[in-house]
Amino acid sequence: MHRTTFRLGLLAAAALLAAGSASAATLRWAGANDINTVDPHSQNHQTTHAFLQQVYESLVRYDEKFQVEPALATKWTQVSPTQVRFELRKGVKFHDGAPFTADDVVFSLTRAMTPPSNMQSATQSVKELKKVDDHTVDVFLKGPNPILLRELTEARIMNKAWAEKHNSVKSQDYGGKEESYASRNANGTGPYKLVGWQPDVKLTLTKNADWWDKPRGNVDEVVFTPIKSAATRTAALVSGQVDFVVDPPPQDLARLKNTPELKLIEGAENRTIFFGLDQFRDELPGAGTPGKNPLKDKRVRQAMYQAIDTAGLHKNTMRGLSVPAGAMVAPMVHGWTKQLDERASKYDVEAAKKLLADAGYPNGFALKLECPNDRYVNDEAICQAVTAMWTRIGIKTTLAAAPMAQFVTRVMNNDVNAYLFGWGVATFDALYTLDSLMSTKQGKTAAGVYNGGRFSDAKLDEMIQQIKSEMDAPKRDALLHDALKLTKDEYYYIPLHHQIRPWAMRKGVETVHRADDRPMPNWTTVK
Repeated sequence: MHRTTFRLGLLAAAALLAAGSASAATLRWAGANDINTVDPHSQNHQTTHAFLQQVYESLVRYDEKFQVEPALATKWTQVSPTQVRFELRKGVKFHDGAPFTADDVVFSLTRAMTPPSNMQSATQSVKELKKVDDHTVDVFLKGPNPILLRELTEARIMNKAWAEKHNSVKSQDYGGKEESYASRNANGTGPYKLVGWQPDVKLTLTKNADWWDKPRGNVDEVVFTPIKSAATRTAALVSGQVDFVVDPPPQDLARLKNTPELKLIEGAENRTIFFGLDQFRDELPGAGTPGKNPLKDKRVRQAMYQAIDTAGLHKNTMRGLSVPAGAMVAPMVHGWTKQLDERASKYDVEAAKKLLADAGYPNGFALKLECPNDRYVNDEAICQAVTAMWTRIGIKTTLAAAPMAQFVTRVMNNDVNAYLFGWGVATFDALYTLDSLMSTKQGKTAAGVYNGGRFSDAKLDEMIQQIKSEMDAPKRDALLHDALKLTKDEYYYIPLHHQIRPWAMRKGVETVHRADDRPMPNWTTVK
């Protein structure tokens, strides 16, 4: 699936180059969930990234095969194990006409590093930045980092003067429900300019005629409409109101495939869907277990794992749009192995009941499961199915579903007992998952920022720190394996599956399917 997806992507990219001379067009794009913000350092949220990377750029970026290539930096030199010198692209202008300089890089990376930024994972190894001259920046690291460039693909560059003028020097505090000028307005260097964003209504981008690079497609305007209702989203595509749907409802795929004017492209995503569990509070709210938190007990977590029929979810709920998972990273992520991806323990309802009884909960307990209803493929349906599975073993589960924008705030504020989440890996390296999801949570820093269950394992923390600076590839791979295996063996999370993502579009749309689930309008042609 993985190799085939990339081969198809390369063929599609070649087709785009051949079609690049087509007349300018509008791409009318729809999806179930809206972006969260236009502040580039506020939210580590895939739909938000998909649009922001069209407006804001980084020092480096990915090509079609997810290899790093120059963007706002044209060259980088490893001066020492902890010092990298970046030479910046000259002649680049921000959308307001201001010239791009080293001051903007120092400002932006510092902003990304500083709370309440939620993009500290992109700069987690950076100690300090120094301007050498207007087009040269030195990045000093806390220690050697074998994946620095991959992390920096997510560190987007803002205009320092613009941010200062509009009182946006610090990132928007999304978890604190802050609004700022930078959360509603944008000024980047990318291929598209933000025209306007009306949350839950419409987002419009227009082509940046002064972009330093050349687009590969003919899209000069992007109009994105969030359409939460699955039926309405499908109807909008079938009727021709929109050209492209990033998340067509699985129950409608057969109908869409058989509609002559439409086509589907699909591929494996670098995203794993899983359950997180509160392993921090001494008493689990609403559980009916005074003074106790059952989720702190490994036997309870294993029971919950063994109660889930992942093969049934794959067949009946996901309709094949999943790969049942045992690991917390997908196959195209460095650190994945076939052995890790096997189930930790088999689906067994009776064994699950016994584990609960052994843990001291023969009659189970009550549990609130929280779930987004507009973000992942069949997210709410997955939660409904698992609610029944857990209730079957005595864990009386009630489901609370909400839009992603509301749900993610609760996860970040640790206000959840059990929750469904999905994690895509921007660096295609397992450290990204380990550091964000498995590290002990330290406030709003990069380490553990999405560890909503707030479990803490000193041994795991130590391994993650070693992985960050280990330059010997075999040693680093062994550490990645051991850290992922420890997470699996302790049932700190309950992995369900790696997501398969289909995109649906009119036949006149030519684009490249991306494993990071981020469509690229500047690689797209609309006929």
